[in-house]
Order: sequence, then structure tokens, then C-alpha cells
Amino acid sequence: MEIGTKTPIKLTGAASTKGYLLPFILIVSLFFLWGMAHNLNGVLIPHLKKACQLNNSQSALVDTSVFFAYFIMALPAGYVLRKWGYKLSIIIGLVTFSVGAFLFIPAADHRMYELFLLALFIIGCGLALLETAANPYAAVLGKPEAATHRLNLAASFNGLAAMVAPVVGTTFILSGTSYSETELAAMTESNRLAYLLHEASSVKMPYLILGLILLVVALVFLFVKLPEIQGEKTEGEKTQKSGLFAVLRHKHLSFSVIAQFFYVGAQVCVTSFFIRMAQQGAGVDEKTAGYFLGVYGLLFMGGRFVGTLLLRYTTAQRLLAIYAVCCAILSTVAISGTGMAILYALGGLGFFMSIMFPTIFSLGIAGLGNETKQASSWLIMSIVGGAVFPFVTGNIIDALHDNTQIGYSVPLVCYLVILWFALKGYKPAKA
Repeated sequence: MEIGTKTPIKLTGAASTKGYLLPFILIVSLFFLWGMAHNLNGVLIPHLKKACQLNNSQSALVDTSVFFAYFIMALPAGYVLRKWGYKLSIIIGLVTFSVGAFLFIPAADHRMYELFLLALFIIGCGLALLETAANPYAAVLGKPEAATHRLNLAASFNGLAAMVAPVVGTTFILSGTSYSETELAAMTESNRLAYLLHEASSVKMPYLILGLILLVVALVFLFVKLPEIQGEKTEGEKTQKSGLFAVLRHKHLSFSVIAQFFYVGAQVCVTSFFIRMAQQGAGVDEKTAGYFLGVYGLLFMGGRFVGTLLLRYTTAQRLLAIYAVCCAILSTVAISGTGMAILYALGGLGFFMSIMFPTIFSLGIAGLGNETKQASSWLIMSIVGGAVFPFVTGNIIDALHDNTQIGYSVPLVCYLVILWFALKGYKPAKA
């Protein structure tokens, strides 16, 4: 997912016409890096559930830690951006991200789930800084009329990460070896602990490499001269100020915040429990399920390109409604189906969810002019849905004796809320 603002900003001097290719490439790399962080969680959740002997609700705290950090950092990230600018904000975000990645090493050494959660929270803080800075910066690195194209191009690398991360995680983190509670109980204490420690340790190398890559990218940003950015204030901005809560008088914004809260919750639920769902419902092994999660990511990326094309022929709200209906139908198949039909339904969800975040975002800020900054802050904070709904889903699954399919009723409800927004809630109207 991506977050950002529509704040009018421009390049100054010679940078307005040339010299922005390298900076844009660097910004695109950020979209890929935070996409890797988010999409590794789909592998990390079932892996830590096994390595740390957790139930479903406890394992879902992986998402809670990351997305709660977004909620906490939404306003501070905006302050850092205004205070120190885009370049320093990006560097701070990358370093913070790397600190969280390096904390995976002691967390794995001690098999301490609480330390894993702290590491993920720190990663989430870094991601919030990166996303707040990178989206608007990508929009101005070139001709103004091509801003939307640049953002879509950058976002496609976020979609690419949705495909790559599960494959990397499955290859280097998942062992493919699982034991039942009965089998673990039959082991000697030393053998059982050795197995669990070995499982926990498999995250060390991938996250060490990720942390080092982040530091290298931060150093590149430090030494590369980036084009300067100068804010443009409209006449309305010079004469009118609006508080954070005042902007909610726009009903379509309030409803978009609610819709975004439910959308992020749905997306994170689907990816977080994908591997467990594939194992239980379709009967595939852990490794195969992980690779299918990569196919889900590929479909997510493809859906974004197809959705962008379809928007030439229909309105955003109509396409959102159609996609929400498709997601609701596919969720029903996942809940009630059997065998490979479940995997096909999960893949379809990736395709039809792909355009939801940016579409809800754009409908929410429509017509807000100089109040877009405040509106964007609310839409950024609304992604805390990714912290809430997976935890709710995990509790439902645990309460129903590890029935993952019934847990997918949570995303189903979310899609119905999004459908209502696409039919009614998007319409601009003032309270």
C-alpha cells in the first residue's frame, strides 16, 4: 500500500527540467523496499507462529505492531517532513527501518516474540516516514502533466515486491518442516528446543541482508544531490487554515477514512492468513502455500495495471464497486469452498483488491483543495485497520478451533463496507 498527499510542490531551478532520473530511480527503490517489508509479513506470521509456539491471535500481533506504528507516526512523520525536508526524512526513515531489521537477530537468538514485535514496530515507524515523504516527492520529479504516470510507475514496484517478498521469504525463511503438538510433546526437551531455535534462526540472514541494503541506500541518498523542492501555496492556503478535526465536516472524507480502515484490514487479513488458509483449505504444504502467496502478489500487481487501464473507460467509484462485489464473491468461495478452488479465490482477491487503496484515497480527497493535507493525515491514520482486523480474525479462528476459513468472514464484511462507500459514501457533501 502507499500513502501520500496531493500537496502542490514543484522543483526549482534547473532541476525542474533535468537531472531527476537518478533521484526518481532512488525513490522507486523505496516503494520496492517498503513493499518487501509489508509482504514478508505473510510468511513471517505462520513462521513465528511455529517457531515461538503461538496461537493465531498472538501471531497476528505481527501486523498489529507494524500498522499501529503507522497510526502513531502519521502526524510525527508529517512534522519531520515539514521540519527537515524530504531528503533527511527519507534518510531517517531508512535508518529506522534498518534498526528494526537488525533487531531480528537478537530476537531470533533468544526466540523472544516480544522483541520481534518491538523490531516490527520500529520497522513500521521507519516505513511511515518513508511513505509520507516518497509519494509526494515522486510526483514532482519530472513534468507536472506526467505526475500521475510517475506515481503509478513507482507504485508498480510496490506491487512487484508483493510477488518477490513471498518467494524470498518462502525460500529462505520457511523450512517446510512442521510437527504437530503431539509430535513436539514426544520429543526430548533438548531436541524440541533445538528444533524451535533452528526455526527462529532462519529469519536472521534475510533481515540482516535487508538491514544492510537499507543502510547502503541511506548512504546513497546522503551523498546524492537531490533536486530542491519548493512548496506552492494557493490563495486559499494563504488566507485560510483548517484544523485536523475540522476537515471531517466533509462527509465523503469521513466515509473514505472508514472505507480505508476496512480496506487495509481486509488486505492484511488475506495476506496474513494466506499460508494457513492454503494449508488447511487446499491441503498444500507450507512451501507450496508460500509460493502461491507469490502468485497472489503477481496478480495484485497485474490487477493494478488492468485497473489503471479500465479507469479510462469508467469512473473510479463504479470500478471500485465492481471490484468490491468481486471480492465479496471470492471471499464467500474461500469460506465455503474446498480444495484448489480456495487458492484460486485467494489469488482473485489479490487481483481485485489492487486498485482499492489509491481509489479510496483519491475519492476521499476529491475537491478538498487546501485542506488536502489534513485529509491525507486522516487517511494515513486509517491504515491502523491493518493492526485491528487481523487480531480480530486470529481470535475468531482460535475460538472456532483453528478454523481459518471462517476467519475470512472478516474480510468479507470489509468488502461490503467498501461497496457501500463506492455506491453512496464517496459523494462529496458538506455537513
